[in-house]
Amino acid sequence: MNKVLVAYFSATGVTADKAKAIAEAANGDLYEIRPAVPYTKEDLDFKNKQSRSSVEMSDLGSRPEIADKNANVEAYDTVFLGFPIWWYMAPTIVNTFLESYDFSGKTVILFATSDGSRFGKTLQNLKASVPESTVIKEGRILSKVQPLVIASWVKELGYGE
Repeated sequence: MNKVLVAYFSATGVTADKAKAIAEAANGDLYEIRPAVPYTKEDLDFKNKQSRSSVEMSDLGSRPEIADKNANVEAYDTVFLGFPIWWYMAPTIVNTFLESYDFSGKTVILFATSDGSRFGKTLQNLKASVPESTVIKEGRILSKVQPLVIASWVKELGYGE
């Protein structure tokens, strides 16, 4: 039996709701990727080139610090990894998370929320943060998807009941 972790970064709560639905459908455990310094509304203002999120996303080498490193990734076979799409990719804090653990031999399935963007270069960018033996797959954008659809998707992937 595959042991599943649903790890997610959610700046506003939208991605958190989708992560909870996936964890329930997959009989998985939840882990929130929390920044050491929480994002404020002003930090998330993409129209302001000086906002924290704009500055971080303009430097793909940026690695915002995470609040803890207690995900116990080694105990899981599969990790669903969720985040909002920022500037057509995952926020750089997701790279921080991936680089903080050993994902060797694990399957990582991405899911995201977005107001209209697709995954863009997300998969390519995140693959650079995990070992070669990690299977990392582009999953789905789940912004307007209801929990029953999420449960069906998770089941199609071979997880849950």
